[in-house]
Parts: sequence; structure tokens; C-alpha cells
Amino acid sequence: MATTARSSAATPSKKKTTAKTAARAVTKAKPASRAAVPKAPTKDAAITAPTRKPSAPSKVKLPRVSNEQRSAFVEVAAYYIAERHGFTGGREAEDWLAAEAEIDRLLKEGKLTGS
Repeated sequence: MATTARSSAATPSKKKTTAKTAARAVTKAKPASRAAVPKAPTKDAAITAPTRKPSAPSKVKLPRVSNEQRSAFVEVAAYYIAERHGFTGGREAEDWLAAEAEIDRLLKEGKLTGS
């Protein structure tokens, strides 16, 4: 019987992958792109970040009512204010001013509209 001897030099040697060689391959790998890696914020980032300015108070749009309509509202309100006081005399001007203030407040809040 003829036996053939194989020499180790004749056959190409295959390196075995071990945990060490696999780890080396992973650490040698380059990242795909630098853009994909987020940058860590710096201390100066918080200082230089733009701050939002507080918004200016918006103007409240008042419903348009004519002077006659407003006067009618004030007249009715003054009547009910006087009624609460039992129609005592000498308070007419005070009741009228209180009614004007109340009507102006209701118009400003949008709770009263001229229709």
C-alpha cells in the first residue's frame, strides 16, 4: 500500500479565527462616516445657544360696536345696577360709570358683541 505523505508546506494553511482575532478585526474597522456619529455637546453650547425672545403681548381685537349700541348697553347695565341699590337717589353718576366700566370689560373679553 502506498501511503502518500502530505507535507504541511504543500497545502495552504488556514488561520483559525479566535476571539482575539475577531476583536482585532472589529477594532480596526473604520466608521462608515463621521456625519453619522453625533457630537457631544460642549459646555459653551448651552451658553451660546440662541434664546427665544418673549413674544410681545398680542393686541386684543375688540368687536366693533357703534356709539349708539354701546350707549344702549351702558344704559341697560346702569338700570340693573341702580335696581340692585333699590333706586336710591344721588347715585346716578356712580352707577353710570360702573356700567360703562362693566360694558367695556365685557366688550374687551369678547363676551358682548354688537348685533
